[in-house]
Amino acid sequence: MLHVLAKSVLLILILIITQQDIPAGSPVMYVPADLTFTSSKAEQEFGGALSQCEMQLIQAGLQDKVPLFRVFFKVVSEYIKGEEVCVCFLSLYVSILPLLTFMIQSPWYPWLNSLPRIYNTGASMTYACFDCLPPYAAYLALSERQSFVNFQKAIKNSGFDEDVLKNVTVLKWAYNVALTRSVEMYGERCIAPLVDMFNHGTETQVEITYDGNGDCTAYATVDIPAGSEMRVSYGDPTDPTPLFAKYGFLDESSPGTFCKMMKQKPEMEALGYTYANLLFYRNTGEISPGAFDVMLYHVLLKEDENAANGFYSAVMSGDENTKSQYHNEYWNLTKQSMQKHVDNMLRLVSIQSLLVLHMYILLTHIIRPSYFFR
Repeated sequence: MLHVLAKSVLLILILIITQQDIPAGSPVMYVPADLTFTSSKAEQEFGGALSQCEMQLIQAGLQDKVPLFRVFFKVVSEYIKGEEVCVCFLSLYVSILPLLTFMIQSPWYPWLNSLPRIYNTGASMTYACFDCLPPYAAYLALSERQSFVNFQKAIKNSGFDEDVLKNVTVLKWAYNVALTRSVEMYGERCIAPLVDMFNHGTETQVEITYDGNGDCTAYATVDIPAGSEMRVSYGDPTDPTPLFAKYGFLDESSPGTFCKMMKQKPEMEALGYTYANLLFYRNTGEISPGAFDVMLYHVLLKEDENAANGFYSAVMSGDENTKSQYHNEYWNLTKQSMQKHVDNMLRLVSIQSLLVLHMYILLTHIIRPSYFFR
């Protein structure tokens, strides 16, 4: 038996807790295909209404966002159905309010209406927020914001009521629902209501799967004792910054964080690395090997082009012995460059911390004008 626990402080925290021991491999939650949201089903349902919207996204270079847009479109549609009936019904038949749930046209509306209204994701941030973030976090958060803006433009071709299309609050909420509650499966986006209530954990107890029919099942991956919270993984636990931009929280249990080497992005991409390979580890203070590879390549491109080419070949071919020789030979240069980068990063973090503190003081200690007291 599962128990959903909601603790109310300033915000509501939803926890899914088991009330009995669950052996590894056991199903803990099941949602049939006809109750799930998927991008392919949205395409079948809305057809031509989606095509013009998607064309605009493709023209904006957002082909990879089409599956997410379809789920976003479905969320908006179902929310509208529920809202229209609720408003009409409440205005005419307030005296028989208990019958309201049976009148709602959308079977998903009660679930949608239970979801958070406030999200702290990149899509919900302002440019003042981006200015206060470290470069990588700001880059990812701003990317989410730009995606939402493009979704907002694209859905104007949908044929939805103009009042809905002008309601940025509802559209942003729908975008955040689609983004934070869907998972990628087999090239499309899927949401299984209630399964989306599992929280993130670095150490997980549950895994979500979809079968060929589209049925969703959450399985226990370990033995789970009664009274334990059950969590799933939202993403790479060693790189918490994408989780922050997408979901709006920082995973404090994450062992690593991005090393902020934004200026070395061309070298990183040339070596086939991603930001997830360039980490500082919190508990040990170590720096990931990928970060040293990128820094050395950055140094060699400025100091010795032939050596840079040799090091590049070693990395791309997986020749660890040759890589080590380059690292040993140029260690002093790599160390100096890494030390300079760390010093600059710490200085930037200090400045940003002071800026955030200053903004907090302004927002929480503003003296109200005298006319407020009249």
